[in-house]
Amino acid sequence: MKLGIRTPSLSKSISARTRGRVTRIVKRTLIPGYGRKGMGWLRDPRRAAYHKVYRKTTIRFGDLFK
Repeated sequence: MKLGIRTPSLSKSISARTRGRVTRIVKRTLIPGYGRKGMGWLRDPRRAAYHKVYRKTTIRFGDLFK
């Protein structure tokens, strides 16, 4: 498990803002329950627990300059 500052990635950031956004919109219209709060715990509890701990133990690079 990582602790501290997350490594920023410009390519992943751009991908999430462009293609990722379109993908989420399409999935949300086709798959019932997609993107709803708490669905990750139902689908894959182990992964959801990992991501919850990861978010609590790391900080964004941009938060250093706020």
